[in-house]
Amino acid sequence: MASQIQRRLFVAGGLFGVLSQGARAQGGPSVVLAGRMGERALLMIDGQAKMLAVGQTVAGVKLLRWQGDEALVEREGRSALLRVGGSPAQLAGGAPATAQGREIVISAGPGGHFIAGGAINGKPVQFMVDTGATMLAMSQSDAQRLGLDLKNARRGMSQTANGPVPVQQVSLTRVRVGEVEVSNVDAVVLPAAMPHVLLGNSFLGRFQMRRENDVMRLELR
Repeated sequence: MASQIQRRLFVAGGLFGVLSQGARAQGGPSVVLAGRMGERALLMIDGQAKMLAVGQTVAGVKLLRWQGDEALVEREGRSALLRVGGSPAQLAGGAPATAQGREIVISAGPGGHFIAGGAINGKPVQFMVDTGATMLAMSQSDAQRLGLDLKNARRGMSQTANGPVPVQQVSLTRVRVGEVEVSNVDAVVLPAAMPHVLLGNSFLGRFQMRRENDVMRLELR
């Protein structure tokens, strides 16, 4: 049995090695999510198998968090959402490109949700569009990961589907989605865990919104 498992791992490793070599040939290092063991991820980084716990960095790649069967990773300022058995993510080194665009285009994902990658104050985040939210909203753990100073945050109450909850209100210096960045966005921090940062109307209100079937377009006003 042990030898069979070893042979399977060897074959899987060889397969992901080929995928990684192909990605490098296309112009950049690659990261593949090969599997999950509890809260640890098995990543193939440039063809090498690495085990990471949440918050751990190996070979320059950091596992930020799990989101269902997906893992959010970061490498030298660039982030990617990986799925087990999915395509390699090319996370080339260097600082992210400066956001200069004026339009955000987001395709609907599983469940019809509009999810997009971006950054808050230069740190990677996965957003989910929520047109019913007054402000951009995030969990306390996300706020801590982003290094937000909550000591002087204004406190209040917010009405959610589960009833009123205490929140802390902050102002975000920079919020980027895709290649579009805006400044001074009001946000609230909730105590409960959240799978995504909710992109509410304190951000969406800066844009003209159009939806065409499963595609949402946000054009900067």
